[in-house]
Amino acid sequence: MAGMTGVYRHTLDAKGRLFIPAKLREELGDTFFVTISTERCLTAYSMESWDRLNEKIRELPRAKQTKMRPLFSHASKCELDTQGRILLPQALRDFAKIEKNVAVVGAGDTTQLWDEAAWNEVDVLETTPENLAEVFTELDF
Repeated sequence: MAGMTGVYRHTLDAKGRLFIPAKLREELGDTFFVTISTERCLTAYSMESWDRLNEKIRELPRAKQTKMRPLFSHASKCELDTQGRILLPQALRDFAKIEKNVAVVGAGDTTQLWDEAAWNEVDVLETTPENLAEVFTELDF
């Protein structure tokens, strides 16, 4: 897996369907999971990534597994339709405050779905030479 990259801007249709760009569909597959995130966005996991996440959680002590419950209780198994769209459940849209305009953001082994205005704010804060220098220092690269 090469990793999911790029930012794509799309709009929800009247039925709550979202187009997933072809480059990200290649990595996510035809069926994948979307759930809440640690930020005010949604995260899409390929079946392979979802299985790895499940494995890691199963290895945790029971008390810590319980803390992971929101990831699963809010998860939705999404299947692409013939036009490359998924139905994004209302509860997930509410969590991420997604109403119409969506930034579909490649994030390595996952894809994030953001309200476009919220993504623009985060992107400005994160895309600075200082932050990027910190990232590369953290990676020891």
